[in-house]
Amino acid sequence: MTPALPPLEHYAALAAERMTDLASRYAASAAGSGHTARWNEERYQEIRLAPRVGVDVTSVDPSVRLLGRRLPHPVLLAPTGCHRLFHPEGELASVRGAGEAGALFVVSSYTTTPTADIAAAARGPWWFQLNPAPDAGFVANVLDEAVARGAEALVVTLDTPVAGMRSGQGWDGVSLPDGLEFGVLRDLPAGLAPPADPEVIHRSALDAGLTWDRLAGLCAERELPVLVKGVLRGDDAERAVAAGAAGIIVSNHGGRNLDTLPATVDALPRVVERVAGRVPVLVDGGVRSGGDVLKALALGANAVLLGRPYLWGLAAEGAEGVRRVVTRLRVELEMAMALCGVRTTDEITDDVLWT
Repeated sequence: MTPALPPLEHYAALAAERMTDLASRYAASAAGSGHTARWNEERYQEIRLAPRVGVDVTSVDPSVRLLGRRLPHPVLLAPTGCHRLFHPEGELASVRGAGEAGALFVVSSYTTTPTADIAAAARGPWWFQLNPAPDAGFVANVLDEAVARGAEALVVTLDTPVAGMRSGQGWDGVSLPDGLEFGVLRDLPAGLAPPADPEVIHRSALDAGLTWDRLAGLCAERELPVLVKGVLRGDDAERAVAAGAAGIIVSNHGGRNLDTLPATVDALPRVVERVAGRVPVLVDGGVRSGGDVLKALALGANAVLLGRPYLWGLAAEGAEGVRRVVTRLRVELEMAMALCGVRTTDEITDDVLWT
């Protein structure tokens, strides 16, 4: 009998059986030889916990406050593209599963469902993520619609001025099969066609000229908080705060852009130290258990973002798979907190790490 909340490995295996070859390659793709993608997971496994005993943990509360909103737990769903490759309902199933699990959902600009439809299906808070495009008018229209539809924050990805050489998937992204289209980028004036010359690295959908000054302008133009995604260095975190960012997301793009980058959990403490509590710091990449969530929070993160695992849940069981994957991590987090002698996320410090 399958347990009510099976481990993530169950969904990875089930998804592998149900995904098309294209979806499998898209989900698993990594830059170069995949070192960074592996390190993201492996480094969490190498961090040891130091449980404190003799603490009354009859009540454990995993909720967190983030950008003025109280969330039931610190597991957010990262912006990942092309959900209809994994399930016929695509992002609609993902956002429903997120809402049922109490997880904030971040809509990718590479969604295969229009933002309006996702917003209508949402049963909880959601943010909108942007891969900046060179066309300023297009960017403004996309962000204006996201705000109008109810996005509570904007996430600007800065680590992709060009795409990486992704093993298996190919460097230019994904070609959607017949019947699918991008819900946002389909309106890009320059189109999404790959360069005619395979030796040309720039793409019409990616703005290779985005600078901190332009980011500052974008932050100033919007009333919603803007988070910067793709930061690994402390000095870049400082620049993001100076530009007006309301939050930092420590990310190496899941190891999909540039290989031999550090694992995000290794980069996290440097960013946290430099930011010094001025804005929230989130981290993605490699989180595979509630214990990993606890470790990230102990290293200073305010929340984590989950990527590939919820796509496994989506491919395996649609909205219910997404709900179960997130719920599994939330339950594991509560258990890890209790077993380490912490009752609230505010009590989680590096004291729970074995040094």
